[in-house]
Amino acid sequence: MSKRAFDWVMASLGLAVLSPVLLLIALAIKLDSPGPVFFRQERVGRHGRLFRIHKFRTMRHDPSGTGLQITVGADARITRVGAFLRASKLDELPQLIDVWRGVMSLVGPRPEVPRYVAAYPADLRDKVLSVRPGITDLASITYRDEAAVLARAADPERAYIDEVLPHKLRLAAQYVDEASLGKDIGLIMRTIWAIVRR
Repeated sequence: MSKRAFDWVMASLGLAVLSPVLLLIALAIKLDSPGPVFFRQERVGRHGRLFRIHKFRTMRHDPSGTGLQITVGADARITRVGAFLRASKLDELPQLIDVWRGVMSLVGPRPEVPRYVAAYPADLRDKVLSVRPGITDLASITYRDEAAVLARAADPERAYIDEVLPHKLRLAAQYVDEASLGKDIGLIMRTIWAIVRR
């Protein structure tokens, strides 16, 4: 309950304080390329429940939704504004809406698309999905330059499933085992520091 109360209070404050910034980003996205402001994608949440995540759109609008579900290197789909939003992690800010709604937490294992959750080993799947997914976690900090890492692979999606995803899952399981409000605050501070020092 203390974690949920912390999440709700911080998400409410964040949305209120950052609303002018969110509006400016939304305007920049609309002026830069046609399509919606938000990128909405189905992700797997707590206990395997599906939800549609909120992110600022950073790629050309693809109504078919048939594109690759990971980003590799300097992906040609990324817009000019999108490149800045990704580098600064500002594209993640709308997930405060999901935290406020209660389908996400500020800190927790990053939510994956069903396609990749299907590749989770059963024991890790149950553990990782026992908590709300988060905006940030240790894996987010560790794989901050994930797109560049995958760009060096001959088969980026296979490299993600066979190499990156298992390590992310181990870090997520470690978080579940050691979770506390103090650790959450520490991970939030580490995330902010990782963004600022870039």
